[in-house]
Amino acid sequence: MTDTNPSIDDAKRQAEAAAHDASGRAKTVVDDVTAQAKSVAHDAKETIRSEVTSRADAAKGAAAEEVGNVATALRKAAQESRTGSPQERTFGQIAESLADASDAIRNKDLGTALHDVGDFARRHPLTFLAGAALAGFAASRFAKASEHNSYADNDEFMPPRHGNADFDGRG
Repeated sequence: MTDTNPSIDDAKRQAEAAAHDASGRAKTVVDDVTAQAKSVAHDAKETIRSEVTSRADAAKGAAAEEVGNVATALRKAAQESRTGSPQERTFGQIAESLADASDAIRNKDLGTALHDVGDFARRHPLTFLAGAALAGFAASRFAKASEHNSYADNDEFMPPRHGNADFDGRG
C-alpha cells in the first residue's frame, strides 16, 4: 500500500501544479481581455467626444452666423428708421447686443457661451426677449421663403394669377 501513496501524492501534487498553472494563465487572459476592453472603451469615448465637439462647433458657428445676420438686418432697419426715433434707438441697441452675442458664441466654447447667454438674459431680459422674438420672426420668414422656393421649382403647381378661382394659371 505504501507504493500507491507516493503515486497518489505525486499525482495530487501534479494536479495542484496544473491547476495553479491553469489559474495563472486564466488570470493572465482575463487581465489581457480587461486591458483590451478598457482600451476599446477609451477609444470609443474619445471618438464620441470628438464627434460631439465637432457637431457642437458646427452648430455654434451656424448659430453665431444666424445671430449675426439678424443683427445686420436690425442695423439696416435702424438706418432706415427716422433719425433719433425710438425705433432707431431700439433696433440699434438690439443689433449691438446681438452682434456682441454672435461674437461671444463664435469665440467661446459651447458651455461658456450658453452660460453667458443666460447671464445676458438675466441682466437684460427685455433686450433678450426682443432679440429672441426677432430671431424667431427671422427663422419663420426663412422657413416660409424656403417653402415658397420649393413651390416655384415644382412645374405641376401654378397658383392663379389674378385671384380668379376658376382660372388655373395655365394659359
